Amino acid sequence: MCSEKGISESSNQNVPKLVEMLLESYNKDELTCRIDKDNIVNKEILINVVEELRRLLFPGFFDNNKVRSEYARYLAGERLEFIQYHLKKQIAKALDNIETKSDYSKDEISKKADEITYKFLETLPKIREYLSTDVIAAFNGDPAAFSTDEIIFCYPCIFAITIYRIAHELYVLGVPMIPRIITEYAHNLTGIDIHPGATIGKYFFIDHGTGVVIGETTVIGENVKIYQGVTLGALSTRKGQQLRGVKRHPTLGNNVTIYSGTSVLGGETVIGDGVTIGGNAFIVNSVSKGMKVSVKNPELEYSRSSTPDSAHEEFWDWVI
Repeated sequence: MCSEKGISESSNQNVPKLVEMLLESYNKDELTCRIDKDNIVNKEILINVVEELRRLLFPGFFDNNKVRSEYARYLAGERLEFIQYHLKKQIAKALDNIETKSDYSKDEISKKADEITYKFLETLPKIREYLSTDVIAAFNGDPAAFSTDEIIFCYPCIFAITIYRIAHELYVLGVPMIPRIITEYAHNLTGIDIHPGATIGKYFFIDHGTGVVIGETTVIGENVKIYQGVTLGALSTRKGQQLRGVKRHPTLGNNVTIYSGTSVLGGETVIGDGVTIGGNAFIVNSVSKGMKVSVKNPELEYSRSSTPDSAHEEFWDWVI
C-alpha cells in the first residue's frame, strides 16, 4: 500500500513532464496564448472603474458613508480622477492591441486614449438623465416596487442597464473590447445580455430580466418594456464575420411591450409604436403600429382519475 509521501514524490516527478506537454500545447495553439506580449486590458481594474462610475452616477446609494452636500464636489472630483487615470490606461492598452500594425506611436495612442476618456466623462450627465428615466419606468411599471430606492438597490435590470449605458458611450467613441468586457460583467451577474452596440431610448424597463438578450444592432425607442426571456436577435449568423456592420437585429418603436419568452428576430423586422406582443411568440416579420400579437393558446386536455395515487402514477408513466 502506497504512503502519502510516496504518492507526493511520484506526482512531483511527473510535473516536469506535464510542463513540457503544456509548453508544446502553447507552441501549437498560439491563438490562445499571449506569451511575450503585453496584456490586453486588466479586467479587475475595469470592474473597479465601473463600480466607481456607479457611485458617481448614483451618489449616496453605494457609498459606505453618508455623502454630505458640502463634500459632494470633492468626492466627485476624487472619483473622476480615479476613473480618468485608470480608464485612460486601459483604453490605451485596448487601442494599442488593435493598432500595433498601424503607424501610431505609443505617444499618439496615449493622446488618443486621453481624448476618448475625456469625451466619455462628458457624457456622464447624459447617462444620469437616461438612468433617471429608467428608474422611473421600473417603478411605474412594477406594482411590487415600494420605492425608487428599492429599484436602484435591488433590481437587476437597473444594474444591467447602468452598465450598458456606460458601455454604449464607450462603444460609440470607438473603444475596442472594453465595452464588451463590462457588459459581460453585468451579464454574468444578472443573466441580462445587452450588447453595448444596441441603441436604447429613455424609460426602458426589463421586468425580472433573467434570460433577456439584446443584440448589437438592435434599436429600441422610448417607453419600452420587456419581460424575462425575451430575445431581440438575428435571424441567422451562419455567414459569421461577413455580417459585421450589417443591421441584423430588430427595431422597436416607442411604447412597445413584449412579454416573456418571445423572440423578435431580423434586421428588417420593425415593431411599430404601441405594439404589444404576448408571451412565447416568434416574430420574424414587421408589426404595424398599435397592433396586438399573441400566440393561440394550445388546447389542454383534462381527465379525472379514480384516486390521487393512480393519477400521480399515470402522469409519470406519460412523462417517461
